Amino acid sequence: MPPSGKMDVYEKLTVLTDAAKYDAACTSSGGNRVSKKGYIGNTSTSVAGCCHTFSADGRCVSLLKVLLTNRCVYDCKYCVNRRSNETKRAAFTPEELADLTIQFYRRNYIEGLFLSSGVYRSPDYTTELMIRTLRLLRETYRFNGYIHAKAIPGTSPELVEQLGFLADRLSVNIELPSEAGLKTLAPDKTKQAILAPMGQICTRGQQSREELVKYRHAPKFAPAGQSTQLIVGATADTDFHILRLTQGLYDRYKLKRVFYSAYVPVVEHALLPSKDTKPPLLREHRLYQADWLLRFYGFRAEELLDEQNPDFNPQVDPKCSWALSHLDFFPVEVNTADYETLLRIPGVGVTSAKRILVSRRTHRLRMEDLRRLGVVMKRAQYFLTASGQMAEGLRFTWPRAVTKSRLSPRQSPAQPHRCRAASAATAGGGAAVFVRPRIKRSTP
Repeated sequence: MPPSGKMDVYEKLTVLTDAAKYDAACTSSGGNRVSKKGYIGNTSTSVAGCCHTFSADGRCVSLLKVLLTNRCVYDCKYCVNRRSNETKRAAFTPEELADLTIQFYRRNYIEGLFLSSGVYRSPDYTTELMIRTLRLLRETYRFNGYIHAKAIPGTSPELVEQLGFLADRLSVNIELPSEAGLKTLAPDKTKQAILAPMGQICTRGQQSREELVKYRHAPKFAPAGQSTQLIVGATADTDFHILRLTQGLYDRYKLKRVFYSAYVPVVEHALLPSKDTKPPLLREHRLYQADWLLRFYGFRAEELLDEQNPDFNPQVDPKCSWALSHLDFFPVEVNTADYETLLRIPGVGVTSAKRILVSRRTHRLRMEDLRRLGVVMKRAQYFLTASGQMAEGLRFTWPRAVTKSRLSPRQSPAQPHRCRAASAATAGGGAAVFVRPRIKRSTP
């Protein structure tokens, strides 16, 4: 790789860490590489370019998040590093980046490396440079810490395989959720070029796990799995489309994570939102909440959204929104409901649902027990019963304005449990409200 003018390493670091900040698919969870004699670093413990992420056990760690180069032959219209954009360019040599990573690690700035790159000359040439960098780290410097590397769409399978045996996690960024968006905003990329390495990583990872069962010392291929990133707000794709794509990626390619990145208007183009448009951060948040429901709560995309309601309600989280649309499902009796049913209750998470199952083996749960088990009663109380009882101190009221505008003379309030559930929608304009009655206390 030719040198970047007269820039020193730390000038390059400033340019290339800033260019890497828009990639959100950065995580260190899933790796279990332990300390090894003669090596430095491990994946079970974490200045410019340091980003914070979280390990599988919840610890906050630091990674050096950097591009190998921001030079790119592609001209993706949404990207600040695109070929036609006037920006300061820089490139590390593999030797420079490997040495920099080790120096940062020895100073306790970082615990691992997150390496991506623009497409320099071609996907294969860029990947070869990344492989050289990782070989220097693993073999010359004997670095045993966490490495997350980007597999560039269009790279030959042989190079993707070499990269996978050097990195703990691989990721292939889809970025735009639809093929139409790719053709419009990223004409140099194709759907097939993106999905091909994802399929290869999935297949080869499964083979590696099977080999480890037979041969204890078989080399590990991307042991922490793979991830991807979707840009939200650059195109007209709905939340329903994005969530269905996410579900398909989890089902087909066994991804560990799908990351969502609210589009930040950094370039001016007729096909993109104007530069004064605010990033859709709340929409990004709702997608992360829905993603959690897909991975851990047994929901499917079709349950949360449909063609008639293609976008999430910004006022209510996706789980609560589903509950308000399925009031006939509630209230749920916590002493008899199975695990899957408990997970459907707003305010009940994976941990609290498991605690309920364990606790009710010895005694029937009462309402006061649930809070101690981790249930968020502020939300859950409207959707569950304990030993046939609902939360005390709740009474139903009809706001005067709602009574006049929404109720006809012949209408009567719904069933008590439905009214109580509806109170959770007050933030989203729900009609029903619950208040706790004032209790007159006598002085001693």
